[in-house]
Amino acid sequence: MKFDFIECSEPVEIEGVRLAVANAGIRGRSRNDVVLVELVPGAQTAAVFTQNKFCAAPVIVARENIAARQPKFLVFNSGNANAGTGTLGIEHARKVICGLADIQGCSSAEIMPFSTGVIGERLNYKKIIDAFPKLIQSLAADRWEDAAQAIMTTDLVAKYFSLETKVGDESYRVSGIAKGSGMIHPNMATMLAFIATDANIDQAHVQLILADCVNQSFNRISVDGDTSTNDACVLTATGKRKNNSQLTPAHPHWSIVVEGISKVFESLAKSIVKDGEGATKFIEIIVESKCEEDSLAIATTVAQSPLVKTAFFASDPNWGRILAAIGRAPVAEMNIHKVSFWLDDYQIVRNGEPVPTYEESRAAAIMAQAEIVVRIALDQGEAKVCLWTCDLSYDYVRINAEYRT
Repeated sequence: MKFDFIECSEPVEIEGVRLAVANAGIRGRSRNDVVLVELVPGAQTAAVFTQNKFCAAPVIVARENIAARQPKFLVFNSGNANAGTGTLGIEHARKVICGLADIQGCSSAEIMPFSTGVIGERLNYKKIIDAFPKLIQSLAADRWEDAAQAIMTTDLVAKYFSLETKVGDESYRVSGIAKGSGMIHPNMATMLAFIATDANIDQAHVQLILADCVNQSFNRISVDGDTSTNDACVLTATGKRKNNSQLTPAHPHWSIVVEGISKVFESLAKSIVKDGEGATKFIEIIVESKCEEDSLAIATTVAQSPLVKTAFFASDPNWGRILAAIGRAPVAEMNIHKVSFWLDDYQIVRNGEPVPTYEESRAAAIMAQAEIVVRIALDQGEAKVCLWTCDLSYDYVRINAEYRT
């Protein structure tokens, strides 16, 4: 079957989704800090959330609501996480959605709240409620980039990506936005993401697609090893494309459309790593072993290592740091005599020992690149895992030291 994935330079509209942004004064008066998303009736939505035990108040409320009803609205605010705020924080998150529900004449259970920003500060929910009339009046299908900008915190660039999947004479659209820069680690990250497609997919399958896409994207990135209190990722299928036949695994377009959706997730995840706080290098870590769990454990250990990350920042081919990280990965059994690794296509270690022809100058040239691949192979295994990370620079310390000043 002939198909094509077309990346769009600008966000594309998704029939059945309207967005609006406003400055509510949560982050001051210099920029928009609230986003309202309206979903068409009948849209099918799924969500996944942080695994941090101190999950934020909006996470608690959003999780409860989507378990009860399909959402009509999503509300995002930046500048305040409403996390670590106890029962009063939950009350404030509920006041936000009740304020919108009163205006729109819907149930508050049909609204999902999301927040990002400083932890431990009370949310001025009244400012968000006061912004709702303006937000409702300005809802439009073409505000994706504005929404991506409004949810930024320490992000340097707005993160959005759109893809059109052509299958024969038919097409399917996907658009997504995300925020995230620091406090990024697998099991979600300090990120918010909203992705929508015009495909017609039932809620159960939307949830399955979301879980699989998150595991292969947002759960495969690491900036600093921290997992936030507010992480959430939402996927909506509006079912509003012209040919409205429902997609299921039996449909001939199913696998192609799902692949298109996954490409949007992957692009957004990579953009978070590339915008890692103070990052200067984008690093792809590929591990092949006999067990996917072991491959992921090794990749994560290497990606988290401050010594490895600072060596990349310095463009220093101190490959012993990579070897040491591999060796301390929580893997039950590892035959070190069958461990090999490469920087790009240049092999550094073969079967646990330095390659005799190793030249530090060649390794240094690779380490100086803006994008680098580290490939690690154990025991000729076929369980392959990819994880994306970045270096650790002086600016990471500066940005996080100055975050509240």
